[in-house]
Amino acid sequence: MTTTVTNPGSRVDDAAGERLFNEIIARDSRIEPRDWMPADYRKSLTRQISQHAHSEIIGMQPEANWITRAPSLKRKAVLMAKVQDEAGHGLYLYSAAETLGTSRDRMTEDLIAGKARYSSIFNYPVLTWADIGAIGWLVDGAAICNQVPLCRASYGPYGRAMVRICKEESFHQRQGFEILLELANGTPEQRAMAQDAVDRWYAPSLMMFGPPDEESPNSQKSMEWNIKRFSNDELRSRFVGMMVEQIRVLGLELPDKDVRYNEETGRWEHGPLDWNEFREVLAGRGPCNAQRMERRREAHEEGAWVREAAAAYAAKQAAGRATAKVA
Repeated sequence: MTTTVTNPGSRVDDAAGERLFNEIIARDSRIEPRDWMPADYRKSLTRQISQHAHSEIIGMQPEANWITRAPSLKRKAVLMAKVQDEAGHGLYLYSAAETLGTSRDRMTEDLIAGKARYSSIFNYPVLTWADIGAIGWLVDGAAICNQVPLCRASYGPYGRAMVRICKEESFHQRQGFEILLELANGTPEQRAMAQDAVDRWYAPSLMMFGPPDEESPNSQKSMEWNIKRFSNDELRSRFVGMMVEQIRVLGLELPDKDVRYNEETGRWEHGPLDWNEFREVLAGRGPCNAQRMERRREAHEEGAWVREAAAAYAAKQAAGRATAKVA
């Protein structure tokens, strides 16, 4: 009978491990790092969690660029706190992904080499202060819609990381909404700037949920494993319904005349999206793909001395502890 080493220090019979895995999934319970899991489950999770982590780190760039240009000291402080939150989210997620057996260094190398993806939304330019509001309201709002169900993901470290992330994202969404609300009730120029930002970020935010269900190769299996709870199109429909109510409070308009509630299906529907644009952005040919990756490579190179110093300090501490034990 064959065995598979699924985790360090753990040898589990494949047939018994698979039975237990299926029982845990059927009970809607949690898989933990030392549990037996199918290779495809591990691979799918590593792809999803690392992509999520990359998105948090890359997503810091467009907003950090506006910290010095925010219109007040208060706005600067709030935006700085938000960018710091995103860095923390990346760290939580890289840590969760590492429990699956892939090192953070390897994930970072894959990102820098262009082998790993991050969310398409972060490859669009941030042109005005109103864009910061639109990112908070639309982009973080879409993230919340997608990520709250992930708090119940079948993989324990991922689900637990998402609880804190979603709490912090809710503040980010409110921050963006408040920025747009202030602009929408300001001068005619400010109101026009807010509407322009909503117009430009609306479609990319809807495409954040991924391609239509019939074109999403990973969604079905992810739902069978209880990693995801809803399909891309279901989440997109929910998000449209949220926006319809909130845009009324803002006093702005969604740039989509086809938005409607379908009584028969019980879903919100929206107009057509440019999926060719989505595929171009994912392929690295979006408006800011090259800029985002160039900056990420620069930051990685400039931070080499910090990583080296941290490793040297850790080695020194470990040596000190070893010496103390011998003594």
